[in-house]
Amino acid sequence: MRAFAQATVQIMTIDDLNVCWALDQRCFEDGEAYDRETFKYLLESKQTSALKLNTSGGGMGGFVVSMVEPDNTGHIITLGVAPECRRRGYARWLMCEVERALAKRNVNLVRLEVRVTNHAAIKLYEGLGYTRVERLPIYYTNGDDGYLMVKGLEPPEIRKSR
Repeated sequence: MRAFAQATVQIMTIDDLNVCWALDQRCFEDGEAYDRETFKYLLESKQTSALKLNTSGGGMGGFVVSMVEPDNTGHIITLGVAPECRRRGYARWLMCEVERALAKRNVNLVRLEVRVTNHAAIKLYEGLGYTRVERLPIYYTNGDDGYLMVKGLEPPEIRKSR
């Protein structure tokens, strides 16, 4: 796909299952990591758009997984960046690339959920044009609240003209 600071973003496949699952465990040590079977389901689904960030050392430094829902909205399921790869713009890059992939699938609205205490992620999403539309009480397994955030996507032909 594209290269950035000695890294590349590529489509993630079922062959990446174990590496992605292991990275998810490192990214979400608070108990919110997905189990291996959930990742397997997501990576095998035709409705999924999943991308991985490969670092210059050849390892997976991040990932983003989204799905096209039955109502044709996009849903960012999870976004993770390895702790040692954070603060380099990789999460923003992954989000922009997955939004492009969703727009190519004629998705014009995308949603995600984020923990209300995850200020860095909220700042990232708001900087990308997402808006908080609802507080989700006791959304996370530890009892934390979440925010539902949404963003409208431009069709690919409009994005290209900019």
